[in-house]
Amino acid sequence: MSAPRRLTSAILLLALAGCAPVTAPPAPPVTDEARRALALLTERWQAFTDLRALADVRLERGGQRHRLQGVLLAQAPGSVRFEALSPFGQPLLAVVIHGGELTAYDAVANEAVVAPATADTVERLLGLPLAPTLLVGVLAGRAVPPAELREARVLPADEHGPSLELVGADQRQRVWMDFATGVVTRVEIAGGRRVVQVAYRRDPAAMLEGFDFAVAGGVAGTVRYRDPVADGGIDPERFRLEVPERARVRRLR
Repeated sequence: MSAPRRLTSAILLLALAGCAPVTAPPAPPVTDEARRALALLTERWQAFTDLRALADVRLERGGQRHRLQGVLLAQAPGSVRFEALSPFGQPLLAVVIHGGELTAYDAVANEAVVAPATADTVERLLGLPLAPTLLVGVLAGRAVPPAELREARVLPADEHGPSLELVGADQRQRVWMDFATGVVTRVEIAGGRRVVQVAYRRDPAAMLEGFDFAVAGGVAGTVRYRDPVADGGIDPERFRLEVPERARVRRLR
């Protein structure tokens, strides 16, 4: 074969090799321990219906600190209402996520923001880059396994104890938990641009008292609950927020 033909054949082989599909390595088999842990998490999430509590929220971002106190409502799978109140009980700020829409109303400025309820818009308005279902799970102290789960494995214990790693199509979670009861003590959620870390506070009976959280490169803070009631039933109408007609409304996409 002549030199030009050999060169052409080599280029063709390289091109074909570059076009060949890359096959991802197979996921490791799911162990019985990981399967049981996943079943516990799923069972606890599916059993949850709603949560209502008085919430004390402290936030720190960019050197600035904020404190909000108010009423928190959360309902599976993805509805949230937080109404911040003044020391005299007057509403200052209301945020509602329901039916795929996020509405935030500032009563002092008489301004509202309306946007699709996505992880991006939740981050822009609340600081937490979580889709509504994940946000409800965090508020309720439950882990929500990723959609299209591809891998589940038990990781060796660290200073926080044993954990379960869950890998989905576009999200990775690490869940520290009691492997006998499914009660979650910590969770790390990685997906998109930021990593969210949550550490729960519970009483001796494992009832949720609140949590600490941090977003890599973003907001950090604490949430403390008073008089929490789980699975007590919440009227869906509570997740409707009527913005006053004269309010200035800004719409995000």
